[in-house]
Amino acid sequence: MDAYGGHGTQDGGAEVPRPDPAPRPEPEGAAPAEAAEALASAEPPPPPPRTGVAALSTRYQIGAAVALAVVAVAVCVHIGMVFLHVAPSNTVTKAHGEAIDEWIYPEFEQNWKLFAPNPLQQNIAVEVRAEVRTADGETRTTGWYDLSAEDGRAIDGNPLPSHTQQNELRRAFDFFTNTHNADGRPVGVRGTLSETYLRRILVLRLERDGAAGPGGDVRRIQVRSRSTAVPPPSWSRERVSLKPVYRTMPWWDVPADETTTQAQAAAAGGAR
Repeated sequence: MDAYGGHGTQDGGAEVPRPDPAPRPEPEGAAPAEAAEALASAEPPPPPPRTGVAALSTRYQIGAAVALAVVAVAVCVHIGMVFLHVAPSNTVTKAHGEAIDEWIYPEFEQNWKLFAPNPLQQNIAVEVRAEVRTADGETRTTGWYDLSAEDGRAIDGNPLPSHTQQNELRRAFDFFTNTHNADGRPVGVRGTLSETYLRRILVLRLERDGAAGPGGDVRRIQVRSRSTAVPPPSWSRERVSLKPVYRTMPWWDVPADETTTQAQAAAAGGAR
């Protein structure tokens, strides 16, 4: 046969067998029939377990969505209130200033004293004196007690000073000055509240210091502030006066229920 017949001849007529053609390779990726049938009959793997909110029932998923919505609304309201509190005066703050103040004070108060272009550059000390009646019935006026210095000594060297030592007196006096005019008269309801709050703190501090003596009581008090400029650094050419400036308030009568001695006497009289 010729070259296309599958057999050839050598010289002399002898046939030379040719090798059979190579078998065709199976298509890549093809599986045997048995494996295909096994895969078809096998059960699908179970879905992975649900986690997080998806694992909850529908009722609890609705509850979680409602709680998340409430929290989101509260956060948006809080951010808006803080923004309006620190923003310059505008139509909204003029119309709803009272509601904004009720939301902000006292927990979320913000101010720009630290980051303002002109931060606070004064040391302000709160001082108080009292008119007391001693156990002998005499009336006398004490000297000035520097309560801010007392707080400073309590904080100095204390790695964990209390919030009361750091801020109670200072914040009470700031509250008072922000709600009173230059003559020391209250402006609005908050002015009267701030005066009562500061007066009670001062009376308690005077009693703690024993201003009236054993058996005595405080009848009237007077508070003043002493403002002293912070000295400029040595390299600065700025010159400031270091002379203290005083702001003295009028005398305040102390109600009977705001002093320990008078309150005890009133209670004893009522018991009779």
